[in-house]
Amino acid sequence: MSENLAQGHAAWTPEGETPPKPSEDAVIAAIATVYDPEIPVNIYELGLIYAIEIDETGAVKIEMTLTAPACPSAQELPEQVEEAVAAVPGVRAVTVETVWDPPWEPSRMSEEARLALNMF
Repeated sequence: MSENLAQGHAAWTPEGETPPKPSEDAVIAAIATVYDPEIPVNIYELGLIYAIEIDETGAVKIEMTLTAPACPSAQELPEQVEEAVAAVPGVRAVTVETVWDPPWEPSRMSEEARLALNMF
């Protein structure tokens, strides 16, 4: 695959331009711009993202959770994820579903998140 396609750029064919397909890395990078306002770590490193699916049309489905069902950011975090991912080149639609199974626990955090929060 050419570097342009890997970065989400469109390609030219005899029929014209083909729309770029968003990469999982680009979607993850967009998600990583979203932070829980109470925790100074992005939600991807916190382990709040359970699944990312990208179909051939550029539709992205994300399953995420929150640190607790009573999280004060329960409404705004999924909306922020949706807005961030929608800005990725090639994304045509975004669906963010909040799930509670399995429940989030600190073991889902990355090493970087644990170090940032002194939880090692």
